[in-house]
Amino acid sequence: HVQLVESGGGSVQAGGSLTLSCKSTQSVHNWCLGWFRQTLGKEREGVALMNDNAGGTFYADSSVEGRFTISRDRAKNTLYLRMSDLKPEDTAMYYCASKPFRCTSDALFSPREFRHWGQGTQVTVS
Repeated sequence: HVQLVESGGGSVQAGGSLTLSCKSTQSVHNWCLGWFRQTLGKEREGVALMNDNAGGTFYADSSVEGRFTISRDRAKNTLYLRMSDLKPEDTAMYYCASKPFRCTSDALFSPREFRHWGQGTQVTVS
């Protein structure tokens, strides 16, 4: 059973940077890996996805592309989300997720497709 453990959240001033990490207890080679975020009263929304081996990196929209970078270290079974130029509207609980097989950008809008989720890490931008 795959378990995902996030870390790296915190409080930062607008314009600052954070890097989130998500370590998997098992190899997720060839899976779709991603980051979602959620604020109180709103649905979980996709931020960025990548295919571990098949290629393809997807970002939700222009509001994060260019500021956020998704990457992974296969040897460490760890997924990252580098966030820069943070804005107050980026404040949310951030979750990493994974599912078997490759994904397309459509998966950003289908969190229910993801089988495994981390516990979440809070990011607060003021």
